This record gives sequence, C-alpha cells and structure tokens, in this order.
Amino acid sequence: MAAPSFHDYRAQALAEGYDEVLERSWPPNLQIATHTHPFALKARVVRGEMWLTVGDTTRHLLPDDEFTLDHDIPHDERYGHEGASYWVARRN
Repeated sequence: MAAPSFHDYRAQALAEGYDEVLERSWPPNLQIATHTHPFALKARVVRGEMWLTVGDTTRHLLPDDEFTLDHDIPHDERYGHEGASYWVARRN
C-alpha cells in the first residue's frame, strides 16, 4: 500500500476535526528546549529523524512514524544530522 500524500493526510485530519494542516521542516542537528503549544496536534514524519521527549520518555521517530500531543504538554525536540520534515495537523 502506498504512503498517503499530503493531500490525503490533510483531508483525513480535517475530517477528524483538526483545523490547520501544514508541513514543517527543521534543519540538521537542531535542538529545541522544553516548550509547550497552545494547540493539540498529530503529526507524521515524512523525512529524516527526530527525538521527541515528553516527561521521562523519549521516542526516536523515523519516516512514517506518527505522534500526538495534547495542548500545553511540555516536550522537547531534537533533529538528526539530515534534519526532518513532518506533516502536522493542529486543533486550535
């Protein structure tokens, strides 16, 4: 089965009640210190790799991996030597 296109991902996310869907790209070796977002989100990694830490748990995410975060959840992010891109759906 072929991977979904951004168009398909966007349509599905909007149908699930997310109100904003976009692609985010991050440069190589970027580290983003602990922060929160004023929105809930779900995302799908489409290029590169990243590490997402929430509390004491760190996930290593590769293309086709997905993750979710509720609004105002403290987390930090680290991106691999090639950077990363992911599609993200936000529920504001």
